[in-house]
Amino acid sequence: MFVTGLASYMTRAGLPELRLVAFLLAVVVPSGFPQLSEAVPGGKTEVLPVEKAAPAAVVIEAAGTEQELRRQMRTKTGVSELENGAIRFSQAPTGSYGFIAPKQLGMALVTQSPDLMLERMSSSSGSYEIHKLADGSGLLVGFVGNETVPQIRAGERPKSVRLSLYSNPSGSATIIAAVPLIKLMVDQMPRQSESHKRDGPVVLDMDLQGTANRKSPVAK
Repeated sequence: MFVTGLASYMTRAGLPELRLVAFLLAVVVPSGFPQLSEAVPGGKTEVLPVEKAAPAAVVIEAAGTEQELRRQMRTKTGVSELENGAIRFSQAPTGSYGFIAPKQLGMALVTQSPDLMLERMSSSSGSYEIHKLADGSGLLVGFVGNETVPQIRAGERPKSVRLSLYSNPSGSATIIAAVPLIKLMVDQMPRQSESHKRDGPVVLDMDLQGTANRKSPVAK
């Protein structure tokens, strides 16, 4: 309506009035109709910021098989399977997940190595699942007992929590949880949760710190 009125006025106006109309068109139209300026090739488009509100720890309190719980966790953290057979965490694409053997995980955490070698498929019993989130941070996935859940939730967690994270469901540890790698402190290697089962779940005792204590892996 505004543009139509201006066009009608321009047919009757003199030179000074035409200059005024041209100025109004240059100022008013782009601000009133931003989609016009964005439609032309090379024009700027609004880019929404990437959501990086990943919680300090993710817990899913639900019943189901191990595969169902893992699927729920992957959906919640927004990750999908790695495309490569083996790749370092720093080189892995964001929004992906892989596995790491318990011995390699223990060595990396005990020595506070900033990088981890991930595999697309679990190659050994007791392997842990690791998620690389959209913001590049990492989560270590495992299973905990009911008593541990309130301690690791973001809003309820004290400065530091001692917890046991199982690679697979074992005994009372049936709640799937994901804890941030950058806040983990470990001083021992993973061990078999049941000594008579060599291919059973392993457990890793760790401290979940209130602040980051490890270096983040940097892509080279």
